[in-house]
Amino acid sequence: MKPRLLFLLLLISSTIFAQTWQQISDKIMTTWAEKVTPENVWQEYPRPQMKRQQWQNLNGLWEYAVTSNRAEKPEEWEQSILVPFALETPLSGVGRCIEADEVIWYRRTFRVTLKENERQLLNFEGVDYKCMVWVNDKLAGSHIGGNLPFWFDVTDLVKAGENEVKLRVIDGTDDPDLYQLRGKQKRNNSGIWYTPSSGIWATVWMESVPETYIQSIRLLADMHGQLKAEAKIGGLQQKIQLQVTVFENDKVVASKKGLCKNVQLSVKNAKPWSPTNPVLYDIRIELMAEDGKVLDAVTSYTGFRTVGKECDANGNWQFTLNGEKIFHLGPLDQGWWPGSFLLPPADEAIVWEMDFLKKAGFNMIRKHKKAEIRRYYYHADRLGFVIWQDQTSGGAGGSEWPKWKRLETLSDNYTPKNKNWWNNENGRVEADWPDWAHKQYMDELKTMIDVLYNHPSVVVWTTFNERWGQHRSMEVGNWVQAYDPSRLLNIASGGNFFEVGDIADQHKYPYPDFPLDVPLYDDYVKVIGEFGGHGWAVKGHLWDKNKRNWGYGGLPNTKEEYIDRYVESCKRLGDLKKKGISAGVYTQTTDVEGEINGLITYDRKVLKIAAEELYEIHKAAGLVE
Repeated sequence: MKPRLLFLLLLISSTIFAQTWQQISDKIMTTWAEKVTPENVWQEYPRPQMKRQQWQNLNGLWEYAVTSNRAEKPEEWEQSILVPFALETPLSGVGRCIEADEVIWYRRTFRVTLKENERQLLNFEGVDYKCMVWVNDKLAGSHIGGNLPFWFDVTDLVKAGENEVKLRVIDGTDDPDLYQLRGKQKRNNSGIWYTPSSGIWATVWMESVPETYIQSIRLLADMHGQLKAEAKIGGLQQKIQLQVTVFENDKVVASKKGLCKNVQLSVKNAKPWSPTNPVLYDIRIELMAEDGKVLDAVTSYTGFRTVGKECDANGNWQFTLNGEKIFHLGPLDQGWWPGSFLLPPADEAIVWEMDFLKKAGFNMIRKHKKAEIRRYYYHADRLGFVIWQDQTSGGAGGSEWPKWKRLETLSDNYTPKNKNWWNNENGRVEADWPDWAHKQYMDELKTMIDVLYNHPSVVVWTTFNERWGQHRSMEVGNWVQAYDPSRLLNIASGGNFFEVGDIADQHKYPYPDFPLDVPLYDDYVKVIGEFGGHGWAVKGHLWDKNKRNWGYGGLPNTKEEYIDRYVESCKRLGDLKKKGISAGVYTQTTDVEGEINGLITYDRKVLKIAAEELYEIHKAAGLVE
């Protein structure tokens, strides 16, 4: 076939294919979602902490099928679904939920130009929840875990020219006995639970790397300008070293060569990173052969900062950053979007939202029960937020969750002599997870820490929330502290509290409070991990006007009453700050489905309180300088 004729056939085919996709338009949508097309969807490089030049974006239109979980393959394929949006989302063009006995299939072709001495890596930023992947009908691998990126080396499976990738995805969400880590997803999506987000939900991409390549990097930079770097090497092994070079405004300020497991260098007069001055230093990391040849090179960045705590003159433990006390003020952030659920509709949407929070005087974000895509943390690094990062929660459907013991009630049953205080006659405060489920929980927890380790914005790990799927707390907490001593640990936001980690965290709605007179919490940083949740419905901007749309403490009668409630919450938090509280987390950034307690509507089109007004409220309450 002549090249021109082949080109025309491909063009006609792709045009017909594109015409089969259309946004589901029966729900509210953000401005960014309204502009999404198969041609412009998520074009940014997905891994800012370790960048290469050679990569291929596989986002766009794919074929899909939904079949019985007993089917070996689809009988026929549907056209088309827009990747990287989950099946249930309006932007996917499908907008349907799968049943408990169904699976999702994906298929598309892609082209590869093969070069000698190169390897081909197939990357997935997020697939919820279990998947198998084939390339040219040969198994590339399988993966369990719906919240974090993974990849396969497909060098031996691809060929020059056209190739095919195919996925089979299972997502049980909250099915009993799966213990699946799912966060706020629930098939019965009411109250505080949201529509499931199944299948591919983040960027898919190919990357070309040398035969010996940098597989991952680990960076730790402190307030004194000390940088520790290490790299994990993939591919063919040989005698190699790592060259690490640090730049400030394109000027080399430090450089050193050493073993891949341990390169340490010092930057003189390093400018510390903080929310008020989020200075980032560019880094180039090169893999060097014995003869000095550069085998592989990636670019990265870091912020020099030290996370800590100290006890003030009144005996209250306080957060510190770079040796200075810092009050953490931020929103509870679900990270959900009406058109795309777990994934922001565009990179610009992340920046817009963070810009609003910054102008409002917030310096912290509590990322609630989900891990974001890596570009989210990149923007937090460069714009200046400290992040409390939750582990995604899970369990056997939720019915087995232990009794919730808030801080004021939990302390009633505690005595130093009672070593089994968490398992008393008033009810267990931990669930009993089987070994296999606990191992999967720990695998995903370790992966989350590894993926986000290099981001200076991440300062707190939160392992459990309000006893959701809480189990083996002391074991989990001790492991996290040993694995990453550079950050603080919040063992359980809102309870159930255990004597491990650095933080005692109270949830109190609608107005903040803390049992300050309980000695059990004296050795911990005391925080209000959730408060507020004041609701206000904005006509024309509700996810479903026929459902219960609610906020904590009931809905106010007027907009003025809504603002007054927010002012009162901040005033009470300011009073608690004077008494030793070190952080406050307001629920929440935006409305989400039936929750209308956001500072912004779910479609991000209405600011219920302007950023400048929020700043003045925070300032008057003594929450910002």
